[in-house]
Amino acid sequence: MNKLQALLQVASLLPYILLVTAGLIWGVTFSLAKIAAEASAHPIGLTLWQCAIGLAILGAFCLSRRIPLDLSGRGLLRAMFVALTGTILPTTFYFYSAAKLPVAILSITVAMVPILTYGASLVIGSDHYQPKRVLGLGLGLVGIVLLSQPEALPDRSMLPWLVLAILCAVCYSVENLFVDSWIPPATDMAALLATSMLISTVLLLPLVFLMDSFVPLQFPFGALEFAVAGMGVVTSFAYVVFLYLIQTSGAVFASMMAYAVTFSGVAWGMIIFGERPSGMVWLVLVLMVLGMGLVKPLQKEKRTASI
Repeated sequence: MNKLQALLQVASLLPYILLVTAGLIWGVTFSLAKIAAEASAHPIGLTLWQCAIGLAILGAFCLSRRIPLDLSGRGLLRAMFVALTGTILPTTFYFYSAAKLPVAILSITVAMVPILTYGASLVIGSDHYQPKRVLGLGLGLVGIVLLSQPEALPDRSMLPWLVLAILCAVCYSVENLFVDSWIPPATDMAALLATSMLISTVLLLPLVFLMDSFVPLQFPFGALEFAVAGMGVVTSFAYVVFLYLIQTSGAVFASMMAYAVTFSGVAWGMIIFGERPSGMVWLVLVLMVLGMGLVKPLQKEKRTASI
């Protein structure tokens, strides 16, 4: 009986373990994007590489596990929406912003996702008011404000790029609600994401060549090549976990990953670029951890996940 209780306790912590682990790993992509942007790589060309690498990884995974893709009309429409709101638009916005904004600012904007998701979910009626969860999201919002105060926008010419980065968060929020509300419970998330990556790659290929924005990768690998490959691998893993959490624990809980990503992004910026944020960053860390603890997973109908 004690072993069973221990297993149940571990199972109850699994959403939190996945959320924090994927968030910490995902945070390194801010620094990798900055490295790629500083190499003068075109944002749309970089987005194509992210989709192509994701397609290769997830496609191979689905083939090895014999997971079929839903290529029906309705399945393709769902994957198309995920491709647009979760990959093509936000990733392109993200790479454009990375060329103009510091890593810390990029990290901060992602933490807006839970706030936007929860607010929108209340408006459309897919979620309901709970004081404790609102407090958790509020702590995260306070953390965002505090983290953005000291050197938030050192140059006012960065404002349009900050708006573009915020639009990236809006896209992810829309995707959160779509997956949470309109993706059937039996949908396999790896298959859905592989299909969305396929659609993204097909849509971006002609655009890249029309705009002459292809980013060539050379051997042996340099900083650009390692950055592109690293972003593709990390994003594929973290994104599947993210969509899995949306389906099993709810869109608002899954969107709390943004806090872990924000934290991790700032930390990786310190490691890779030598950034030295003020002590305010560590206060924000405490607030975000508390916020994640207050937002509990929702009990939802069990969904299929092959990860």
